[in-house]
Amino acid sequence: MSYATTRKPGKDFLDKPSYLRLGEKEVKERADKAYERLRSCNLCPWNCRVDRIEGKKKGVCRSFSKPIVSSYNLHFGEEPVISGKRGSGTIFFTNCTLHCVFCQNYPISQLGAGKEYSDEELAEMMLYLQKRGAHNINFVTPTHFVANILNALHIAMRKGFEIPLVYNTSGYESVETLKLLDGIVDIYLPDIKYSDNRMAKKYSRALNYVENNRAALKEMFRQVGLLVVDENGVAVKGLIIRHLILPENIAGTRDSMEFIAKEISPLVTISLMSQYFPAYKAHEYRELSRRITVSEYLQAIKDMEAAGLKNGWIQDFLW
Repeated sequence: MSYATTRKPGKDFLDKPSYLRLGEKEVKERADKAYERLRSCNLCPWNCRVDRIEGKKKGVCRSFSKPIVSSYNLHFGEEPVISGKRGSGTIFFTNCTLHCVFCQNYPISQLGAGKEYSDEELAEMMLYLQKRGAHNINFVTPTHFVANILNALHIAMRKGFEIPLVYNTSGYESVETLKLLDGIVDIYLPDIKYSDNRMAKKYSRALNYVENNRAALKEMFRQVGLLVVDENGVAVKGLIIRHLILPENIAGTRDSMEFIAKEISPLVTISLMSQYFPAYKAHEYRELSRRITVSEYLQAIKDMEAAGLKNGWIQDFLW
């Protein structure tokens, strides 16, 4: 089920991904800056300061300097404006900066399923997906591999890459890292998982999630603004915020919706997700060991509407 439609490009909107306007030289400079930060890694809020390039010790992300990819293919299960009719060119990176006990992609995000590739091979994945007709390249859990993404983009641009980039993230981000992506990422697709740091620490082992997440959402909105779609209803630019409803109001939906409406924009596009089910270690927590109820999801919709948010999608139940 959909709420209000998003806006379409005006006459002054350039019909090219942002990075093409920046140019190859600037993209390469951003990649070099990101790689330099890997020597004492502070790409994410963990700020673990591990030398990931030296290769003797992994960061909190359990990764060295090479990108680890679980899979890459056309994906049709994202929000309609992301998948479109031809699919989103989704690249699933292995590992994650969060450690959610209920992660539904836990073999990839927590157990390390994937293979190391070079930046050149990552660029070839992007070009391959573009050739297959993907509307965009959708980087999933990309934070710890920002340097590789920027370098791969530079390589791919020199070979004719020219479709939008989607940054699909848990929302546990460093604003300084996001600034490296300003003018490069076209569509941000972050989560707002929690409105209470106690919940974030207990269920995702995240420190100061709320402060980092909210600062990141503001920075993303500053960069790309409201969602813009083309004549076919496919996203070309903008922010879409995902919120997964958890049992017992663990996600703190009301507070999150009010924050978005008051401190970002009441016109921001929201994806209110109902598909929670107990996965990974969720059964070890009584409160997480069941699906959400119809009444819990309906209350989340009311919270969204009460905050004045009307753009985006709500879902039918999947069971």
